Amino acid sequence: MRPLVIASLALAAAAAPVAAPAADQSEVLRATLENGLRVIVVRNSLAPVVTTSVNYLVGSDEAPVGFPGTAHAEEHMMFRGSPGLTADQLADIGSVLGGDFNADTREGLTQYLFTVPAEDLDVALHIEALRMRAALNTAQEWSQERGAIEQEVAQDLSEPDYVLYSKLRARLFAGTPYAHDALGTRPSFEKTTAAMLKSFHEAWYAPNNAILVIAGDVDPQGALAAVKSLFGDIRPKKLPPRPAVHPRTVAPASFTVDTDRPSGTLMVALRTPGPRSDDFAALEVLADVLSNRRFDLYGLVPQGKAIAAEFALDPLPAAGLAYAIASFTAGSDPHALESEVRAILARVARQGVPAELVEAAKLEERSDAQLQRNSISELAAVWSDAVAIFGLDSPDDDLKRIEKVTVADVNRVARRYLDLDHAVTGVMLPRGSGRPVPGGGGFGGHEAISLGEAHGTALPPWAAKALARLEVPPSTLHPVVSTLPNGLTLIVQSEDVSDTVSVYGHIRNRPETEELAGQEGVSQVLERLLPYGSERLDRLAFQSALDAIGAREHAGTDFSVQSLAEHFDRALELLADNELHPALPPAALEVIRAQVAQGVAARNVSPGFLTQHSLRAALFPADDPSLRMATPESVRSLTDAAVRAYFQKVFRPDLATLVIIGKVEPAAAAAAVAHYLGAWGASGAAPAIELPSAPPNHAGVIAVPDASRVQDRVVLAQNLALTRADPDYYPLELGNAVLGGSFYSTRLSIDLRKNAGLVYGVQSVLQAGRTRSVYLVEYASDPQNVTKAAAMVARELTTMQETPVGADELTRVKAYLLRQIPLSEAGVGEIAHGMLGRRDLGLPLDEPSNAARHYVELDAAAVQAAFRKWLRPTELVRVTEGPAPE
Repeated sequence: MRPLVIASLALAAAAAPVAAPAADQSEVLRATLENGLRVIVVRNSLAPVVTTSVNYLVGSDEAPVGFPGTAHAEEHMMFRGSPGLTADQLADIGSVLGGDFNADTREGLTQYLFTVPAEDLDVALHIEALRMRAALNTAQEWSQERGAIEQEVAQDLSEPDYVLYSKLRARLFAGTPYAHDALGTRPSFEKTTAAMLKSFHEAWYAPNNAILVIAGDVDPQGALAAVKSLFGDIRPKKLPPRPAVHPRTVAPASFTVDTDRPSGTLMVALRTPGPRSDDFAALEVLADVLSNRRFDLYGLVPQGKAIAAEFALDPLPAAGLAYAIASFTAGSDPHALESEVRAILARVARQGVPAELVEAAKLEERSDAQLQRNSISELAAVWSDAVAIFGLDSPDDDLKRIEKVTVADVNRVARRYLDLDHAVTGVMLPRGSGRPVPGGGGFGGHEAISLGEAHGTALPPWAAKALARLEVPPSTLHPVVSTLPNGLTLIVQSEDVSDTVSVYGHIRNRPETEELAGQEGVSQVLERLLPYGSERLDRLAFQSALDAIGAREHAGTDFSVQSLAEHFDRALELLADNELHPALPPAALEVIRAQVAQGVAARNVSPGFLTQHSLRAALFPADDPSLRMATPESVRSLTDAAVRAYFQKVFRPDLATLVIIGKVEPAAAAAAVAHYLGAWGASGAAPAIELPSAPPNHAGVIAVPDASRVQDRVVLAQNLALTRADPDYYPLELGNAVLGGSFYSTRLSIDLRKNAGLVYGVQSVLQAGRTRSVYLVEYASDPQNVTKAAAMVARELTTMQETPVGADELTRVKAYLLRQIPLSEAGVGEIAHGMLGRRDLGLPLDEPSNAARHYVELDAAAVQAAFRKWLRPTELVRVTEGPAPE
């Protein structure tokens, strides 16, 4: 429920949110109820969907001394029921409404998030009103949930990214509540009692300590009336005093964290003021400047000194972190890279930054502000953070203060806060890994935990009406589809929720079948070369052209550009120039070829790669294309001619689809595409990209050692001869939603997480392709629980074959799948990727509605028959990554 702070180097998470103004202040309604609850309703008509975000102004900062995860634990217990709403009812309702139901605990904030069809807003509000009044917090429920939250702790401690970031925080904020994040520790959870959690809720969960944000396609006055009806009589509370944060002077420090990943990470971190400081807007601009691809920090990449580099801010309530983050290949010298990074930051502190990059940063902020209106859930998140964390009246206020930032302001905060004498440096250093080994244990044996029975749960009247609604919802999408003479498919969907246009493209490709023998890895090299501009504009000139219009662009087999509507034509021109006429400079090839060869050498012995490769080797024959892999030798042999030949072979319009969404008319979009992409051509027959069918796999158990993990990552899988076009796909997908593919109330989640506490999360997925499919179940658990959990999964699969799914279960998952239609249309990116994905599989664009009609008509017998026909519970392959399973 709590997102990891750093997902990867290339995505430095926890960066300061970008302001996103509401569409129109006439579509924003604010109110404060008599009990102190602040309510903000933001209308956005992208889709008939609404997001609610209940923001309690309490988090890990307010946790009792010695119990750092108290707020996080109570967040979990809020899913364990309230007076008038049991945990089973809550899980079932969450599933019925579409499963987009989560929470997040931070330093001074705990958020509860619901994204649902707009007609179900009242159901989401009912839940949040009941949870604001009280949570059950029983000893029995906490005893069960403690196991799940301890698995979450183990999961995060198995991620070197998290360990690296945690150690940085501990040093930057020693002696303050910020020295730890909200996760908590196993020893403290063992001492935590249900009574402590109940007291925490009683003290802090109050309307006068909360902000409710509602964003989506709603009538603001109607939404406010519903809020008043459900929340208005909740009594306010006298809140306890909040702990003061008095940061000490940072003692400079350096440390190293080992990782079995193929690349390393360097972070040089500094403490800054928080988001309510007068200096914060200038710090936001400074971070944008330092991350600009024309600036010296990213310049380390084309020099071959790093494989990625950027600068980020992580705002905490009363302080913040700023950090330069760079990744490097295994075997590189991180100390030399650190010296380079420090020299760049020191130079900025002394000399300041270029004025043109300050202006580019401000234009980027304006563009991003508009783009963030293209997602209903993101709009709710931006408003929540602006008000609850930044202390602003609206996201507009952050953009307004950024607009006022001058070059002198940026240079002033650089001099003040890029204080390298008080910096903390952390390095995540790649280490070797053991080879995969055959495992023992299998799926048999005795285990003492009884499986939970999936059974119908009577819902409250205010929720039952949602379950009863099993109509296929109409799609709000009406794309205009055309095909250019060169074979390029164009799909245009006009939207006016923001002043932007987004372009997304995909070229059907498969490196496993398209790379020539001995040239494995050429696709990776080409992908790394594409950011080096076009034949007309070199890397810096191309980035300067993007900066001039505040556009985001990416070239490749998946390509895109997003810009303000007024710059659509120029943005498309630049994308086409990069996609059709990439520079592919020989000097860059020399650098990238060496980096990729070095990276491949490390990747090929890394646990993550070995896990995936071992899984494929167990599922498919030895000559299957999916088992081809790049080697250092194949990468080093690549020539300029080989890279260009691969580009010509793969980048062809007759295999490409382009989706354009935003403030543009279909005719204007089509004219622009014809102008800039109409001359794109291809020679010869299209390359073969389909994978062959495969014989059924045999059972197997493989263990991949990973010394950096304290918890095992587990994948159970089998291959299927099923294709996506097979009618049996629909009953299998419906049954999968019962088993593990639809939120917390699935059988696997109830058994492995809720009742047994063996895992933090478990999910199952049917990956169906044009020629073959794979069925997977994934979870993470302590080593001693791996076999026990795997046996439970196999038994549940057998139950699906032997016993028809109950009527209530089937109705619930049907409701879940039907609601995926509007939820999948609640963001421009989701809309585009959905359309591209359907084109890639050869499906009609209205396939979600077609599938929904199948789901409504299917019965339990069809699901049982499909599971009997296709699933083989005794032939699952099990691959673990981490400590040896016991």
